Amino acid sequence: MKVPLIDLRGAHETLRPQLLEAIARVIDSQQFVLGSEVKALETEIAEYSQTKFAIGCASGSDALLLALMALDIKPGDEVITTPFTFFATASAIVRLGARPRFVDIDLKTYNIDCSQVEDAINQHTRAIVPVHMYGQCAEMDPLIEISDRHDIPLVEDAAQAIGAEDKGRRAGSMGAVGCFSFYPTKNLGGAGDGGMLTTSDDKLADRLSRLRVHGGANEYYHSEVGINSRLDAMQAAVLRVKLRELDRWSEARRQKAATYTRLLEDAGLDFEVTPPFLRDDARHIFHQYVVFVPGRRDGLIEHLSQNGIGTKVYYPVPLHLQDCFQFLGFKPGEFPLSERAAKETVALPCFPELTEQQQQYVVDTMRTFSP
Repeated sequence: MKVPLIDLRGAHETLRPQLLEAIARVIDSQQFVLGSEVKALETEIAEYSQTKFAIGCASGSDALLLALMALDIKPGDEVITTPFTFFATASAIVRLGARPRFVDIDLKTYNIDCSQVEDAINQHTRAIVPVHMYGQCAEMDPLIEISDRHDIPLVEDAAQAIGAEDKGRRAGSMGAVGCFSFYPTKNLGGAGDGGMLTTSDDKLADRLSRLRVHGGANEYYHSEVGINSRLDAMQAAVLRVKLRELDRWSEARRQKAATYTRLLEDAGLDFEVTPPFLRDDARHIFHQYVVFVPGRRDGLIEHLSQNGIGTKVYYPVPLHLQDCFQFLGFKPGEFPLSERAAKETVALPCFPELTEQQQQYVVDTMRTFSP
């Protein structure tokens, strides 16, 4: 049996007529950048994310960059975030001349350890960027309290977490700005790159809308220097079709996760495997199903690969140890839990169309692994 890490064909085959109709609508309209399709998607995402505004952009990476630009992050500033995340979280900070101020993770959730955030604040701190890893929100109440007390804005990196919730509040609605990615493999994925920013602040929404089009209110008049980061109408049309299915898909992922956890608990494995931790007061949408395999991760990956099962490590090198960030001066051992997660976690196949038979095969194959 072959079990890929992710398979997009099932969703696209089911929605093929609606997707082709949406694409044809864009072609007929001749509005290929921004326009009515993007505006409609922005309205729908804002409503879905419990915010007043949503602003489309070219990618999730650009969403992070634009959010920090709108908050006036400049050279010499510091932004608190986690080293255990995708590269774009920190690259957006560095591209503005600012410095990432890393805080280690909670090894249960892989999210930022809120208890360490306040100690990382200094006179240079200008923003805090929690990452909602793998589809589960960071614990936001303590971060909101710290943000309010120190007057430091929160930027939610919700690239993996559209529809995730913290105490009933949607990802992207709890900070000054929320940042989303529509990369094709995301729970809500386009037919290419795309991103979105969410906010309930009128002034921030206006500024983000300008910054994504070179900082101009219209084509040739510019109040500041922005970037070119417009969302294509084709992507918006595709995403509008898929958005109607998002909750169903996310619930299917949650069911697959529950099945995996049950199967793993009953498997009687000869080595330690810890399923994902679920917060009681949060809605995990399982962008990834990531297990903790201390001391045996790499061997297990090879064993699963030899048996036709796809896996992936998110992320094998924490950001403080990336070659391009060596100028920041971080050393191995400074963020031990992030480093441990990088060495001992692996994502198992998880997508809405995954069958229980495939999941049983994954777990049965894990049972035949001899450490």
